[in-house]
Parts: sequence; C-alpha cells; structure tokens
Amino acid sequence: MSPAPGAPAPPPRPATIDQALEGAMAALAEGRLADAEHLAGYVLKSNRGHVRAAQLFGQAVLRQGRPEAALGALAPVARRTADPALETLLGRALLDLGRADEAAARLREAVTRRPAYPVAFLELGDLLRNRGRLDEAAAVFGEGLALVPDALVLKVGLGHVRLDQNDRAAARRLFEAVHAAAPERPDAVIGLARTLALQGEHARAADLYRLALRAHPADLLLRIALAKCLLETGDRAAGEAELRRVARAGDQPAALAAAALAATPRGRAFLRPSAAARHLATG
Repeated sequence: MSPAPGAPAPPPRPATIDQALEGAMAALAEGRLADAEHLAGYVLKSNRGHVRAAQLFGQAVLRQGRPEAALGALAPVARRTADPALETLLGRALLDLGRADEAAARLREAVTRRPAYPVAFLELGDLLRNRGRLDEAAAVFGEGLALVPDALVLKVGLGHVRLDQNDRAAARRLFEAVHAAAPERPDAVIGLARTLALQGEHARAADLYRLALRAHPADLLLRIALAKCLLETGDRAAGEAELRRVARAGDQPAALAAAALAATPRGRAFLRPSAAARHLATG
C-alpha cells in the first residue's frame, strides 16, 4: 500500500531480522517513532512472539500516545514469557488506558523477576504514589534499591515519596546523593531544588532551577518555581522578569504566573491575582 499523500515514506524493508531490530533501536533513540514502529512491526509480522521486537514496537507506539496498539502487541508475548521489561511496558499501556488495577497487578509480577529490572520498581512505585499509597510506594522503592543499590532513578522516586510524607531531611539526602553521582541529572536537580525551597534555602534552589531549565527550557512550571525563589531572595526584578516570560506563553500560563506573583510573600502586595496579572502585563 502506498503512503498517504504528504505522509513520510516508511523505511526500506530490512534484509534481515537483526537489521530490522538495529534499525528500530536507532530510530527509537533518534525520536523517529514511526520508523521504529514500522521496523519492529516487520519482525512481529513474521514472529508474533519475538520479545525484543514487541518491546521496541510497544515503546514506539506508547510514545505516540497509542496504548491500544501497544497492548495488542505486548499482551500475546507476555503470555508466553516472563520478561520484566515487556511486562513493565504492558503495565504502562494498561495504565494509559485507565486500567490502573490491572497495571498494578502486572507491575507486581514484573518486580518479582530476576535479575531485578529497576524500571518496573519505578513504574509500580510511581503508580502507588500517585494513588496516595505512600507507605506502599516507599516499600517498593526500598525493595528495588536493596536489589539494585546503584539505581539512581529509584533513589529519585523514593525522594519524592519522602517529600510527600513531609520527611524533607530524608528526601534531601536522597536527592543530594543522586546529584553528587550525576550532577546534570534533571530529575535529581528538580527534586533537590524543590526540597531546598521548602527548607527556605531559596538562593541555592534558584541555582538548581536554572540548571534544570537548561535541560527543559520550555517548562513553564520550572520557570515559575525559579521566579518564586528569586522573589523570596529579594530579587524582585529578576523574579518578575521570569514570570513575564511565562505570562507571554498564553492565557493559562499568564494566570499561573499572576497567581504565583500574588501568592509570594516577599513579592509585591496584591489583593487579587487579577491585579498581579495587570502588573505583569504592563510592567
């Protein structure tokens, strides 16, 4: 079948399975999700039980926002194998489809596999945390770290749980350990910045938010967090300048920026967010 008019042509049909898999891995790493889907799909057409091809296909379609397609490819393979990476992707597909209980059950199976697969613990811990089951989430992250002590992603996950439990000292220790091991890692930088801000160390938190924004320059919530820290340090001009950058991004970001300015104790005094909004628009 010819591609639709204007649609990019699919990659050439690979000569071998290995070539298809290598091409799919490369396409996935480069963000060419449709190419990764096509190349992994070539393998699945000839071998529906191919674990690696199913993983690559599942990753490609999940990143395109198509959990139904991922479920269709992953579920038959998962019935024949006990691969934790594949089971974790299946859990993600189920969660994206709103089937959280089924996702949790699948992820609980994935974390029993050995050798331990850290991403399975991360997905299950995050799922439990998002459902407010903080003690269970902490236990999952702790179990994963007992098996894979160097898994930085699990230390970050546990750090966020500790913050949710208002154990800021424990959260800080975890985020600082990850930041020391991987100084540019955005999730640890953001977690540590958030913790320091809650502990009143706004100047250091601002430095970390700037570092995080280098990796995520379009993240408006990070920019608002930076602005709040700057206002708390007394640098009103710089804080308001950051909020104006947010406000220029649209009506909803402008409302968030105005609310942040009105709520910050050391910014200007505004009785209503609407007055803060006018100040950002005209200042």
